[in-house]
Amino acid sequence: MIDLRLLREDPDRVRASQRARGEDVGIVDALLTADERRRSSSVRFDELRAEQKALGKLIPKASGDEKAELLKKAGELSAAVKAADAEQDVAAEETQRLLLQLGNLVHSEVPVGGEDDFAVLETVGTPRDFEAEGFAPKDHLELGELLGAIDTERGAKVSGSRFYYLTGIGALLEFALVNAAMAQATAAGFTPMLTPALVKPKAMEGTGFLGQAAEDVYHLDKDDLFLVGTSEVPLAAYHMDEILEADQLPRRYAGFSSCFRREAGSYGKDTRGIFRVHQFDKVEMFVYTTPEEAETEHQRLLEWEKQWLTSLELPFRVVDLASGDLGSSATRKFDCEAWIPTQGKYRELTSTSNTTEFQSRRLSIRMREGKRVRPLATLNGTLCAVTRTIVAILENHQRADGSVRVPEALRPFLGGREVLEPVAR
Repeated sequence: MIDLRLLREDPDRVRASQRARGEDVGIVDALLTADERRRSSSVRFDELRAEQKALGKLIPKASGDEKAELLKKAGELSAAVKAADAEQDVAAEETQRLLLQLGNLVHSEVPVGGEDDFAVLETVGTPRDFEAEGFAPKDHLELGELLGAIDTERGAKVSGSRFYYLTGIGALLEFALVNAAMAQATAAGFTPMLTPALVKPKAMEGTGFLGQAAEDVYHLDKDDLFLVGTSEVPLAAYHMDEILEADQLPRRYAGFSSCFRREAGSYGKDTRGIFRVHQFDKVEMFVYTTPEEAETEHQRLLEWEKQWLTSLELPFRVVDLASGDLGSSATRKFDCEAWIPTQGKYRELTSTSNTTEFQSRRLSIRMREGKRVRPLATLNGTLCAVTRTIVAILENHQRADGSVRVPEALRPFLGGREVLEPVAR
């Protein structure tokens, strides 16, 4: 959530951010009203309590009619104090409810617009010219079936649409990618983490995934637990309700987890293969740092993602997402999109977001500098979303006979294999 003081001091900036996101601007005025009501009711409660305490000191000293009058007034004050306390609670709850609906402030350099209004910052590598090489590229599912690596038919039989099995070399390819990603992350100073796949509502709400993203979340009603769509959630909540020492920042974690998403808004999109699925594994980078270092750290996360995709020898581009495509918690978000030959376009493989103090305020995570305690900044970045990375590797490194060349950086994690060969049927 944002700082209420900023809202009071510069409401036009918050209105502009909401407008850029395509979100309700009216919530700003509603929140200002609720906050004023909260503060005035708090002042009223304090005044009545002070009067009540002062009266309480007079009663023992009084007698006769005076005491009776004071006791009568004490009863009236007691009722007024209870009413003011209740009003204070109602106003505070309304302020909090509205505050949780407000997105993070959009960074001034973010392009304004919707999903298609991103800015391309950089293009790395050149897509292969398969026509010049004399063959038409196969898509990842056809290649996966030739290699004995992907089985979507049995995935659908067992679990429904958008589920799959990774088999044989497909399973080994996942393990290789995860181990290679973790090796890069640990070399960069990240602490490896295996995180819970189920979290409490506070963790999900605190990271901003129960707002506009709620329709994509799986909820277990009986246990009131949520399946995570990314290990960003348990990594962000790891230090929930804690105070971290400023001289111990940044703290960098690399979490591995299975991720679960309903893909509620993607009906009819990417239904073939494993590009958009309900369950996949991912290595996620997460950082706690000072607000002053957040933008610099964001660039570092982007560089680590570029390093990863470059090591896999994939052509990709870096885009600065537009304001309406950020999600509620990010002030700015960069995507790295790999070229997918059979789709003839770039598709998201990694993403990194600067959420400034938005998540730390919601999760009550602060930093201590001497005697001063204040919110810190959190950032996240996907290093390897396994299924999409497999899609990109298979399609970009395929050969005419259906085999797939293994990028050099991945070979040590695949037992030295240089080529993935089709299997006999």
